[in-house]
Amino acid sequence: MGWVQDYEPVGGLWVSALLAAAPIVVLLAALGVFRRSAHLSAALALLTALGIAVFSYGMPVGLAGNAALLGLIFGIWPIAWIAFHAVFFHNVTVATGRFESIKAALAGFSPDRRIQALLIAFGFGALLEGVAGGGSPIAITAAMMAALGFPPIKAVVLALLANTAPVAFGGLGNPMIVLGSVTAPLLGVETEEATQLFSAMSGRQLPFLALIIPAFMVVVLAGWRRMVEVWPALLVTGGSFAITQFLISNYVSPSLVDVGAALAAMGSLWVLTRFWRPREVWRFAAEDAEAEGADAARQAESTGPGPRRTRADATSVPGATGAEADGGSKASAAAASTRSGSVGGGLYAWMPYLILIAVIVLSRIGTLFPGLPGWLDVTALLQRATVDIPWPGLHEAVVRVPPITPENADYPAVLTLDLLFSPGSVALFATILAGLLMGARPVSLLRVYGQTIVQMRWALATIMMILSISFVMNYSGATSTLGLAFATTGVLFPLFSAFIGWLGVFLTGSDASANSLFGPMQVISAQQLGIDPTLAGGTNSSGGVMGKMISPQNLAVGATAIGQSGKESLLLRKTFLWSVLLTLAVGVIALLQATVFTGMIPQ
Repeated sequence: MGWVQDYEPVGGLWVSALLAAAPIVVLLAALGVFRRSAHLSAALALLTALGIAVFSYGMPVGLAGNAALLGLIFGIWPIAWIAFHAVFFHNVTVATGRFESIKAALAGFSPDRRIQALLIAFGFGALLEGVAGGGSPIAITAAMMAALGFPPIKAVVLALLANTAPVAFGGLGNPMIVLGSVTAPLLGVETEEATQLFSAMSGRQLPFLALIIPAFMVVVLAGWRRMVEVWPALLVTGGSFAITQFLISNYVSPSLVDVGAALAAMGSLWVLTRFWRPREVWRFAAEDAEAEGADAARQAESTGPGPRRTRADATSVPGATGAEADGGSKASAAAASTRSGSVGGGLYAWMPYLILIAVIVLSRIGTLFPGLPGWLDVTALLQRATVDIPWPGLHEAVVRVPPITPENADYPAVLTLDLLFSPGSVALFATILAGLLMGARPVSLLRVYGQTIVQMRWALATIMMILSISFVMNYSGATSTLGLAFATTGVLFPLFSAFIGWLGVFLTGSDASANSLFGPMQVISAQQLGIDPTLAGGTNSSGGVMGKMISPQNLAVGATAIGQSGKESLLLRKTFLWSVLLTLAVGVIALLQATVFTGMIPQ
């Protein structure tokens, strides 16, 4: 018989829970109070978790060390493997110049600042989140909007607010993959099944928020009255994103949710603007006469429906010009191609993302179309290279006891190496294929790969240590202690679940990290209360995304992108209320799903 967990090692449940929370408190204090780097904060929290496991919970040193090591390895595969190659894909589009074509096309899409914000911050930001994540959507879209003439601080606020819609499925579905991996043993199902359950659950919560976030953005940008003027664009953008997010998360794969939903939103908005335009083109008051004159001339030549007046009634940075002032002749050519509806120009700009979608769909074709012949079932072929490794010295060496389990049960510890089926491997293949088709030489791809390693080194170290903290807390019993404590909140637990996830993302800046920290605790708490654990885990991820806009790391990324370092506190003040209100909305949705609309919970 292995080492038996004790969920109240000191002074009863709540005193033990306070002790179990010490690694999280250390992480919070190091990040938020002492302003330490994320990787250093994670290292201090990991040392704290090991100390609590050994000296308070009585976990043997060997078991604690093995749990920490398994967490570190799991942080490499599959988590860092996925995150790294998502960023590698983006870096290749930049290195080949294709990203500049996309930027130019976006800049020339519409002279109306509201439409530009919807396209760039909401649509393109979601696409970047889907393939890269890690703060890149905030940095890139904020910098793009600032270059187009948006007030820098407002550009970052819009980017932070828009980034909430796609975060739960960012980085090729990495948050869902993490959540499924760390909770599958608690649910008694395979990792892939757990991942798909949580994907479906969040996919039945977040679309409600995706419908309203575009309207929130325009209110922040231009006010309530100006928001109403573009309601067709808001409905089409948010509606197409929400519908696609629901369908792909429930019936395809979490890896493709953001990419598909973002392209659907941008494509739908493009189609709408072929037939509809705002009655008044809203721009910033300080934009110069040359930009105004260019717009007036372009509008006079337009045959599109509706009055073509220009209205400027906001403030902007001095000297800002319109979209046509950014990007030179290349931008103008791409913009003209976009406005004229050039299919060839669009395919040229978006080819890398279309390749990525095609490769991901092909890798999941067996899930989409069950019963395919063996030679056509690419999914099954890729899965043949998957290896399960029971972790030596930890697998079934820890015993969980009631009330966490109905009876004493060995705790499995299995590392799954899905060598070819992992989204990280699929993204690597798609990147190489897209890079070669874009004209990159193999040596150039290798150089970008090395640059990505340097770029991501500290982020990867942070991911590994966060997962290590999670594994130590899980196998020592600390996570179960916290779960039992939160179970005392009773029927309101789904509401608290959203704020627990929100806190996790605020602490770590990552929905994937928050899922690894709090996902098991949420599942255990729900099991104790008789609430469906799928709802609790999904709500942890859905509520967590609302903490993204106030996370210190993301505030710093946004401020740095526009050259406003030191303005993080100002950004926090402008986003905090929105963050709390949206988290509350997720909590209310979860509470209703737990008590009234129980049929919305996937089985």
